[in-house]
Amino acid sequence: MTTSSAANAILLVGHPNVGKSVLFHRLTGAYVNVSNYPGTTVEVTRASARFDREAMLLDTPGVLALPSRSDDERATMRALLNESSRCLVQVGDAKNLRRTLTLTALLAELGVPMVLALNMHDEAAARGVMVDIPALSEELGIPVLATVATGGEGIGELTHGLGHAQHAEALLRYDPEIEADIAAMAAAITRLAPHPQLAARGLAILYLGGDSVVADWLIERASESHPPGGLPSGRAQLEILRKNAIDHADGDLPALLARERTEAADALATSVIQRAVKSSPLLSQRLGQYVVHPVWGVPILLGVLYAVYQFVGVFGASVLVGLMEKDLFEGILNPAFTHLVTALVGPGWLQDLLVGQYGLWTMGMTYALALILPIVTTFFFAFGVLEDSGYLPRLTVIANRLFSLIGLNGRAVLPMVLGLGCVTMATLTTRILHSRRERLITIFLLALAIPCSAQLGVVLGMLGGVSFTAVVIWALAMVGILLLSGFLAAKLIPGRRIPLVTELPPMRLPIFANVFKKTGGRLKWYLIEVIPLFLLGTFIMFALDKSGALPAIIEAGEPLVSGWLGLPKEASAAFVMGFLRRDFGATGLFAMAHSLSPIQAVVGMITITLFIPCFASLMMMVKEQGAKVALGMVAVIVPFAFFVGGLFNILLRALWS
Repeated sequence: MTTSSAANAILLVGHPNVGKSVLFHRLTGAYVNVSNYPGTTVEVTRASARFDREAMLLDTPGVLALPSRSDDERATMRALLNESSRCLVQVGDAKNLRRTLTLTALLAELGVPMVLALNMHDEAAARGVMVDIPALSEELGIPVLATVATGGEGIGELTHGLGHAQHAEALLRYDPEIEADIAAMAAAITRLAPHPQLAARGLAILYLGGDSVVADWLIERASESHPPGGLPSGRAQLEILRKNAIDHADGDLPALLARERTEAADALATSVIQRAVKSSPLLSQRLGQYVVHPVWGVPILLGVLYAVYQFVGVFGASVLVGLMEKDLFEGILNPAFTHLVTALVGPGWLQDLLVGQYGLWTMGMTYALALILPIVTTFFFAFGVLEDSGYLPRLTVIANRLFSLIGLNGRAVLPMVLGLGCVTMATLTTRILHSRRERLITIFLLALAIPCSAQLGVVLGMLGGVSFTAVVIWALAMVGILLLSGFLAAKLIPGRRIPLVTELPPMRLPIFANVFKKTGGRLKWYLIEVIPLFLLGTFIMFALDKSGALPAIIEAGEPLVSGWLGLPKEASAAFVMGFLRRDFGATGLFAMAHSLSPIQAVVGMITITLFIPCFASLMMMVKEQGAKVALGMVAVIVPFAFFVGGLFNILLRALWS
């Protein structure tokens, strides 16, 4: 980025799920994965503004609060510290003005010109929440605009308001002793960093409140300063001033600072909310209450899962796969392509490479397009509907008590649900969790027991063709292993469980244009990233077969695969393919479905689901936790998968004999 464009940066800041990413799309035309649940944006996204090509818009991760505690909040704090911003746009929830203004109170102390966009104004009005926007704008001293990002309302007014961004009026007034400590800290910061991007007073409040990013930033600059002889170093000055402030505070200093923000926000919100009409709850509100109800929430969850099974496992994996595989590929494309290749190249290794048993077309492209594409399409669509409806964040509430058994809170369900789409992506989004311990446990469980969308679709398709009972056995096995493994991991990994604090957006009808756009984006990723891996895997299988190594591997794996797991010896090839991609291995078993008994189908799918994560997921694990931790997880997962598969083989044969 050039210096001029950096100086023209406009930062979008706000709580999770207030519509920042939708607004970002409206203002730039660039598409971000917009989802109706917290934690979607895990890194800063930037693009040129539609209304000013010299301006660069930055969509920051949602912050529950500042000072920063989570990785999302730390990423946003780094953007505020390091970007030479023209102004910032706080995107707030018009329905929850008090919470919005709690963040506004702190942003106002940072000394950056800002605009407040009260988004979801239509939903606030539907609930009888009427905000006196001119009065709020006058109190804050900044432009305040009402927007409905999903419908494009207020976007023109917002772009106009950006040209009139102002420094907000200070809302925070502490008692004289704390104010003196803040002033002393601000003076020290000004000496150590003479021209900070943010106001010294705001940095002082964040530092005293325990913000680790601001602390690191200040310590780095303090280490560069060289005070005259006899005076303490810059770092020592900061530590002395903070210790003095803690000693002066009557209680916990960060809590006292947070309480002042809450009280200031409450007072201002009370003065500008004109009325709240008492009316019967909207249908969306009642539905939102039902889905987290301690009694009704679980039946609704089971109904949702069954509907997904019918759509993905029956319609996608049976109807659509049947049309694609039997009618289109086996009936038309494969014979035509085989005839063409035979006519052009004649018999030989090249013909086998293209259209043989392990041919790039007859195996690689057929698996990728005829077997997997219909399944992932239906899964991505179903997942997009759940995202956009607001149901996924409610899973955090439903799952919170269950996840407490494994040392996590319900927030961990979001990466795990995302893992049903892509374990690689889900491993990245574990950054929304608040501690390294939570991230470590969640990544381990993702690698072990959470199937990605392609693999899940194959599992549902194969076991759905056996019986619904087979699907239930597999699902119960995965849930049981997930809970047992998580329980043991929570006992072995030191640390404490962090209580759940999350945002529940309103339930709403999905915006199908958004759902189709997300589905299309994910399918584009599938076609670009996955098909080459399928072709690579097919080529490796071809090379192993031609070199004689594949029969040797199958022979070597026969005691384990045939003896312990009770599968045909040819299933060894599926596990070899599973090293490249989990879904590739599952598809190898799917292709053998006609020769597998119901018990073999269940055992095979349990084992391949627990088997080693795909190469891309392994690389992401290395990136997030380091090579030592990632390889340690693999060393545990591979033998554990075969051990559990063998136990189920023995158990099911004993029960069904």
